[in-house]
Amino acid sequence: MPHTTISPSQLFWGNMVVLMTTENPDGSPNISPMSSAWWFAHRSVLGVLAMSQTAQNMLRNKKCVLNLASQDMTSSVNLLARTTGVSPVPDFKAAMGYVCVKDKFEHAKLTLQESAIGGPPRVKECKVQMECEVVAWTEMMADLPDKKGVMLSFEVKILKTHVLDEIRLEGYENRIDADKWHPMYHVFSQYYGGGEKLTETSELAKIDPEMYRAVVE
Repeated sequence: MPHTTISPSQLFWGNMVVLMTTENPDGSPNISPMSSAWWFAHRSVLGVLAMSQTAQNMLRNKKCVLNLASQDMTSSVNLLARTTGVSPVPDFKAAMGYVCVKDKFEHAKLTLQESAIGGPPRVKECKVQMECEVVAWTEMMADLPDKKGVMLSFEVKILKTHVLDEIRLEGYENRIDADKWHPMYHVFSQYYGGGEKLTETSELAKIDPEMYRAVVE
């Protein structure tokens, strides 16, 4: 069968859902669901829109916590999906139905858990939590003068990793049992786990994917 050339509005091929917590200027916590994250050794690279409260918080205090969502957290992720900590809501997000939410922990029915080394809190319901320090960031799309800096890539150093005992590999102090850890994946605005589409409809799937094109092209 021949290949067909297409032009997707976004390339969310499939990454784990991360609930990233940061600290607002007034000291309150912010939670941002995202999936533009990849891992190498004890570092992670994160793609974040510069207009977001998350990006501004990371630039200001250089800290974040990466809380990995598991397959049983669809409801909470959906409650966070179209929220922002920015007020007024940027036009781009307002057109997608985003609303400003001050207390995202309460809104998403999640439990705040203090970090071990100070800074933003962890999400207690997440089975994996990583406390991080921002060590570098880059303005993306530097080849497009009118888009440069719209997206930022952050490199973070993972300082502390916390996991529930239920996903640890028996007999080992520092290993994860891959058969017991069931992360949630974001694949073209749908939520998946173990190769299967999760039953609860994704809130992000209600957004016309063509609306993303204005940001990335």
